[in-house]
This record gives sequence, structure tokens and C-alpha cells, in this order.
Amino acid sequence: MEPISEFFSAQHRACDRVFEQMESAVSRDDWQQAETLFNELSEDTLQHFSSEEQGLFPLFEEKTGMRAGPTQVMRSEHVELRDLLQRMGDAVGVKDRDQTLGLAETFFLFLQQHNVKEEQMLYPMADQALQGALQDLVGKVPGFPPPGR
Repeated sequence: MEPISEFFSAQHRACDRVFEQMESAVSRDDWQQAETLFNELSEDTLQHFSSEEQGLFPLFEEKTGMRAGPTQVMRSEHVELRDLLQRMGDAVGVKDRDQTLGLAETFFLFLQQHNVKEEQMLYPMADQALQGALQDLVGKVPGFPPPGR
């Protein structure tokens, strides 16, 4: 796997694991655990979006000249996913099991569709377009490994 695809796809999988644990806690009415896991999910998801929006997307757009392409679609979906995440957090906060699980299902389905687009289209394009510019991501994307490691 290429560096960009590998790094960002691993973040997707990590968020998926936390989401599954949170959903399980909600199903058990373990609201303390659900809230802790929701906070972790929210923080990790928002950090991932930020890494893409402030690091990967601008560099991809600069190197390819594509400003109205896949990155614009991903940004738009991030807005919708942030809204769903906020609404799910509100439902967790008031311990509304049905509302939380309903929003969780909507969020997860949308997120999976979003991730597939990134993993099958955007990340491979970025791996190819940014081969010589990976060092530029190191300072802009927390945890992105320096080239050659």
C-alpha cells in the first residue's frame, strides 16, 4: 500500500473500532462508557477531517490543479458528517437510546460510503500525485510518517 492510502485508511479503521464499541455500550445502556467512547470517536474523526482539509486536500489541489473535483465532494460530505456526529453526541448526552442508535446507523452508513470513495479514488490519486511531496504532509498532518521510514 502507498503511504497516503495506508496512513489515512488506518485512521478510518481506528475510528470504526471506536464506533463499534460506542454503539455496543449504547445498546447495553452503559451511558458512561458510551459518552467516553463517543468523545474519543468525535475527537478522532474531527482530527482526521482536519488532517485531510488542512493538509492532504490543499496539497493535492496544488499539485494536481483539481480544485473542484474529489476534494470538494469530500469537504461537503465532512460538513454533513460533522452535523450527524453533533446530533449523535446530543442524543448520547441525554441518554436517548433509540435516537442515538438511529443516528449512529445513519452516520456509520454515510461514513462508510464516504470512506470507500476516499480509499478507492482519492487516496490512490493522492499517492500518485504526491509521490515527491510527502515531506510536505509531515508538518501539516499530525502523525504522518516522514518519507523513507
